Amino acid sequence: MDMVMDENEISERIQELVIQHRDLDVAIQALIESGKSSLLQIQRLKKQKLHLRDRITQLENELLPDIIA
Repeated sequence: MDMVMDENEISERIQELVIQHRDLDVAIQALIESGKSSLLQIQRLKKQKLHLRDRITQLENELLPDIIA
């Protein structure tokens, strides 16, 4: 089920993802500083963070009009 979003919905979704990305950044930093986390746990969170960044970029590209070079 592929749902088409309008520009406002895309912008709202981008903002949600940016907040999640920032929250993950804070969580990763807290885990590193606590010294009580495993490297695997930190790597998983960083991978989630990268996935969010990719999705944000994908949505931002949907907002930009196609430009013929």
